[in-house]
Parts: sequence; structure tokens; C-alpha cells
Amino acid sequence: MSEIRYNFNRYKSEIATSVKGQTPKNLPLAGFRVVDLTRILGEYYHKSHEISLLQFFNLSLILAGPYCTMLLGDLGAEVIKIENPKHGDDSRTWGPPWANNKDPNDKSIPESAYFLAVNRNKKSITVNFKTQLGAQIIKDLVKKSDILVENYVPGKLSKLGLGYDELSKINPKLIYASVTGYGQTGPYAHRHGYDVMVEAEAGLMYITGERDGEPVKVGVAIIGLYTHGAIMAAILSRMRTNQGQRIDCSLIDCQVASLANIGSNYLIANQEAERMGSAHPSIAPYQKFKTKDSYILIGAGNDRQFEILCKSVEREDLLQDEKFKTNSDRVKNRDVLSKLFEDIFIKKDTEHWLSIFSDKSIPFAPINNIKKTFEHPQVIARDMIQEVDHPKAGKIKLTGIPVKYSKDKPSIRLPPPTLGQHTHEILTNILNYSKDKIKILIEGNVIV
Repeated sequence: MSEIRYNFNRYKSEIATSVKGQTPKNLPLAGFRVVDLTRILGEYYHKSHEISLLQFFNLSLILAGPYCTMLLGDLGAEVIKIENPKHGDDSRTWGPPWANNKDPNDKSIPESAYFLAVNRNKKSITVNFKTQLGAQIIKDLVKKSDILVENYVPGKLSKLGLGYDELSKINPKLIYASVTGYGQTGPYAHRHGYDVMVEAEAGLMYITGERDGEPVKVGVAIIGLYTHGAIMAAILSRMRTNQGQRIDCSLIDCQVASLANIGSNYLIANQEAERMGSAHPSIAPYQKFKTKDSYILIGAGNDRQFEILCKSVEREDLLQDEKFKTNSDRVKNRDVLSKLFEDIFIKKDTEHWLSIFSDKSIPFAPINNIKKTFEHPQVIARDMIQEVDHPKAGKIKLTGIPVKYSKDKPSIRLPPPTLGQHTHEILTNILNYSKDKIKILIEGNVIV
């Protein structure tokens, strides 16, 4: 382990020299460059292409790719986002809502809140990499990058000479992360798949929703977290082997893995899942209850917590009821138990119940809307709202960095970029292109 730490520190020192001054040196990924070829695709797909460089190359499409590269950027990586020269990332136009242009005379389309949500700590370069000259720009970036992230249908980039087999020959240390709907292998590999479609196909939507209601999608995609973790593991592997590798991260694999105990219930006991709303299949009471004015969520995960709950609502008699003696008993009789607590909680407003439970050792929470979430004292205390200066929109607020470190201090160093904001900087300072070469690229509509 000490040898690995030594090699990592030496490696960081070596590559930090090539990007000196661009990111704080104390961050975990300072000195790494990511090429971001990820795109966010919507119902109206205009065949846009984006790339981000962290010494990280981001060619990703769906939300998972851009979210993953943003997390890497938060940790200090230099993320270069590659976008289509004509209109950029599709999500730039996904509005309203918009972040209004700070200049009242600027009549261009403002930046969408959607785009701003997942593109902090990135640089934007416009490249039409379907052209030979554009593809060469990507290859030149790969030579000087550590990671590439893309979310194209398997085989698409290989046709352009930008697949893993082609780029790993240019840079054997390259970590090439592919985010797709169904993975690189199997009968569905070449099928297009948005997150919500795979949620439906992989069982997640089937178990989400009220018991008597229709299946609904999960609020936010999570595959970006899986890809981010896989890339960090590949970085550790490269420290030992001095070689990069291909990461194959698919929506369907991650969705199946996220079934967790629900999946295990079926595999171990052949127990089919059902929609249960906010209730838990193996714990009771563990669900939301309607109050006089809204809702409260209660979770009694063991007998002691159930005892506290009953005493708090002045129903100690329930502790003597044989139907509720143990958690197994309560699960078997959940319908009866739920009705009892429904009749209790509906009599008072949510604030009353929050005050009752505030000093009790039992998990509870109100169900907040987004406004109340961002007004929450804990959210504010944890710096989860950050204000940054955007070159086009002026001062905007973004969600903060979710993980805190005792030594490293990740921050929003760069606001989400405007389209092609860093094209000339990257071509000049990283790739050492001459003015004449850049002029040829502009005249050929390869860049703007």
C-alpha cells in the first residue's frame, strides 16, 4: 500500500506539471484530465456531441455521463466538454426554466437550468468530430488525457476511429468509460435506451408507486454515481499496472443492482415484489402518514423504536397487542397497524408531530417540497447552496459539493461554461495548435 501511495504522489506530481495552475493542487484528482464525450439526449435528438476534459474526455449523452464528469471535476480533474459547434449540448435549450441573460441587450437563448445543473467545473470546446480534422482533435486530446467518458451506442464511435480499441493504441494509459443503456455485449447491446425505459425494463418502475396506483419512474437517475466510482477504481488499478482499461457501465446492470433487498427477496425466496408506496416490505411501521395539513414519515426499525413511537403518540396499549409484539408480527398485520396510525396522525398538523418527535430516538421527517428543502437549516449549514458568477447569466445559485473532506476542499471553481467558451484556450494551451491551424479549423466548420 505504501508503494501505491508513493507511485500515486509521484504520478500526480508528474502530470500536475502539464496543467499547472488550472486546479488547486490539494484536490484528489488535481492534475488529471478528462475528455467528456457525453451528451444529454432528449425526446428531440439533434445528433449533438459534447466532450469534457478532466484530463477527462467526456463524450457522454444521457444525464448519467455529464453528472459523472461533473463529480470528477468537483474533485479537481480538468474536464473538457466537447459539444456540437452548431447548437451544443441539447440540454442547453431544455427550458423553461432559464437563467436570464444578465445583459438586457443580449437576445440570445439563455442557459437552461437543466444544463447548469450538471456542468459546473468543466470547460467547453466545440468540435465536429464527424469530420477527419475534428476526429484528429479528439485523438490529440486523448494523447494528453487520462480519462474519456462517452455514452454512445456501442460501435458508433469506433466507426469514427474513436472507439476504445483505436484510442488505447494512442494512449495505453487511457481509462475509457462507456455509459450505455444495455452494455457492450448481449442481445440488446445496440439498442437505444433512456433511463426511464431501462427503469421500466429492469423492474425498478414496477416496484415504485402507490400500492393501488400505476408504476412511476424514480425521481433522479443514479448511474452517474456508479460510473464515477468505477473510474476512481480504474485510477487505482492504473497506479499498480501503469495501464488503462475499458469501463462498461450500463443502465440495465445498475438498475438491476439497485434492486438490492427487493432483488434478493426474489432470488432467495422467489417472492415477487409489489408497489408499496413509501412502505417497506420487511419493516412496519415504516411509511408516510397523512397529517392534518401534509405528511410525516415514520420509521420504526426495531422493537425499541416501536415502543418509543407508541409512547410518543400515547398509544402504549399497542405494545400489549399480540399482533404487534415483534417486527414480524407487525409486518404480517401492517394493514391493521397502518390504519391505527393513520387515524392518529390525521388529527394534528405536521409541525405538532415534528415537535413531539424532536427529542425522541426514532427516525422521522416531514415530506418537504423543493422550496422547503433549500430553506432547510441543515442544507444551509452544510453549504449545499452555492452562488457563482456565470459569464452570461450573472450570479446564479447551484447545488453545493455533496461530500466533505477533512483535508481536501472541493469547490465550484468554474461555473458551467458557455458554448465553446474554452475552444481557443484548449487548442492553443493544451494542444499547441498554431493560429493558422485554428483558422483552417474555423473555415472548415470543424470548430467555432
